[in-house]
Amino acid sequence: MIADSVRAIWCRELQRDEISVDDDFFALGGQSLIMVRIQGAFMDELGVEVPMDQMFLNSTVASVSAYIESLGAPTR
Repeated sequence: MIADSVRAIWCRELQRDEISVDDDFFALGGQSLIMVRIQGAFMDELGVEVPMDQMFLNSTVASVSAYIESLGAPTR
């Protein structure tokens, strides 16, 4: 499930044990450098490219997961 993988990446990069699918990236202390690392992890671990504008527009695990699923690209 994409949301589980996205949440695991967010937890690791934001150094948190738990993040809900509805938590906002910026409210959790996320900033651009962390966002770039998450973007790279999406590419390396999920095999999808999420443009930076979509990272800003989709600031929850749920919304960015929905975006990734909408790409229709197979994920690893």
